[in-house]
Amino acid sequence: MSSLAKGISVRKVFSRDGLLSKIHPNFEFRPGQLEMAEAVEAALNDKRHLIVEAGTGTGKTLAYLAPAILSGRRVVVSTGTKNLQEQLYFKDVPLLQQLSATPLRVCYMKGRGNYACRQKIYDAEQEPVLNGLEEVADYQIIRAWEATTQTGDRAEITSLPESSAAWSKLDARRDLCSGQRCPQYERCFLTTMRQRAHDSDIIIVNHHLFFADLAAREEDFGGIIPDYAAAVFDEAHEIEDVAGQYFGISLSSHQLNDLLGDIGALARRKNFGSAELDRVLDGVRDRATVFFAALPGGEGRTGFRDHAAFLERHDREYLDLLRSLELLATQLELVRVGLDELLPMARRLKETVEKLEFWIAGGKASWVYWIERRGRGTFLQATPIDVSSILSERLFGAIDTIVLTSATLTVGGSFDFTESRLGLRGARTLNVPSHFDYSTQALLYVPQNLPDPRSPAFLAAACDEIVRLLRLSRGRAFVLFTSHQQMRLAYDRVSFAIEYPTLMQGTGPRSALLDEFRSTPNAVLFATSSFWQGVDVQGDQLSCVIIDKLPFAVPSDPVVESRIRSIREAGGNPFYEYQIPQAALALKQGFGRLIRGKTDRGVLALLDNRISRQRYGQVFFDSLPDYRFTTAIQEVEKFFDV
Repeated sequence: MSSLAKGISVRKVFSRDGLLSKIHPNFEFRPGQLEMAEAVEAALNDKRHLIVEAGTGTGKTLAYLAPAILSGRRVVVSTGTKNLQEQLYFKDVPLLQQLSATPLRVCYMKGRGNYACRQKIYDAEQEPVLNGLEEVADYQIIRAWEATTQTGDRAEITSLPESSAAWSKLDARRDLCSGQRCPQYERCFLTTMRQRAHDSDIIIVNHHLFFADLAAREEDFGGIIPDYAAAVFDEAHEIEDVAGQYFGISLSSHQLNDLLGDIGALARRKNFGSAELDRVLDGVRDRATVFFAALPGGEGRTGFRDHAAFLERHDREYLDLLRSLELLATQLELVRVGLDELLPMARRLKETVEKLEFWIAGGKASWVYWIERRGRGTFLQATPIDVSSILSERLFGAIDTIVLTSATLTVGGSFDFTESRLGLRGARTLNVPSHFDYSTQALLYVPQNLPDPRSPAFLAAACDEIVRLLRLSRGRAFVLFTSHQQMRLAYDRVSFAIEYPTLMQGTGPRSALLDEFRSTPNAVLFATSSFWQGVDVQGDQLSCVIIDKLPFAVPSDPVVESRIRSIREAGGNPFYEYQIPQAALALKQGFGRLIRGKTDRGVLALLDNRISRQRYGQVFFDSLPDYRFTTAIQEVEKFFDV
């Protein structure tokens, strides 16, 4: 068998009689896959940036992974989800390994919360950190696994519940990490992970870890991903929002309470507690409660722009909290025992004060500040309105080759929107259509008799249409909504009117709902944005996708509102330059759930007839694949009768 060796061309791998055809159990020659692989190969060789829209079924993961391996350079591959990371490492890499006479030097890295901390596990045997029989039982599973695991990755423990409270007390998050001062540093799973990464040519990460690392490279503690020559982003349509999170700041009441709890617990374990320390901790809690209660807004996200007026009214609440935090810092400086364990606490306390002062000052006009209340938690957020200049400098200007790929990067056949939002100029572009026959496999149905989606009469009429469609499709459908409220209201109406099993997002973990949908004949799943992408259900089980409205971002959302205002102030038209392109990409993602294989067929129904009545609707049609289109329910009936 020929071996995969640096210097051979990807054409030898992907051609009709190439290396891949000899070992892939279901090999199918795909011209688009070869075209993409050659474009990635050329970008890596020429040190150029590349954007590739690769339609569903292209086989894009192998199309970028093989040239990355063959390039002889260290390449970071960043995925949208941990699931895709694991697919690459445990499925695609072993396949390519069959072509190589020597072991491929590939590893994957996840965020710290995915790895166990050996020291915490050992300490838990001596210290009272576990509560209840359930946590003790989970601890026994983790303790036994720790003795044999090579990676420390919790994904290996299939018997551990996803929501395990014990795991959150034993993971390797930075909050309690003493770094090189830890007795287990040499055996630490994070140390091992970094060593593997330093020895690897291909490092597989996810977007959250990538941008956390990129942002951390500006800080004293630096990044954890070794230096690399190139990066490939799969599901690249997500990176604007993810990058914004990590180049911004976030401070919550939960984080503050966790810090106080951790300091108190450490004081008890290391015997440096005192009545004075308890008084200071209680003082911080009380003043934090008063401060967070003084902030405006109710449940959900609320923009915060008038910092000066807030300080005029609530200067005392803010300064009281700040002074109590400074008093706590002084108390920690007086402690002479448990110093190594105290260092992470002192660092977190310093960061808390810095974030609070930055947020309350609100001095950056190019940033958006907002408050989010979720249940008992209050989150203070600030992020750059436009990350394009940051990415242009810190990513595209700093790395020789960046490859962006996704099934949804073009609007109306153009990459302009993606390039503009990400600050990428002069990149090569490639659009690889899906090899599915959408004109025969899919029917796009837009009913013309429904009211305008903004009308109070829309919901009832839309629910009647959903019932009609589900009876024709015999269930087997996703019904996707642009808001949780609309989803719940529609579920209450429709679930009683149909005889098929119904599931609704929020009633269980996402993965469990998907498993139940796949295994339940004729099931119907009601869901919102988190099910619009990254969900793969092949076969007849999913034969209909119904979307209630064109997925325009909520204009009152603080980030969206700020982006709209920024474009308008620059003399642009935010509706055509931002809102329509963003909605067109989201619609492509939602409809992309339906046709996942060459034998799949089904109906895509959009209940928002603005797409066919408003002039801007053509942008959406031009962005979608070449579906067969109808406005007649009779055509839907014929389609399902075939």
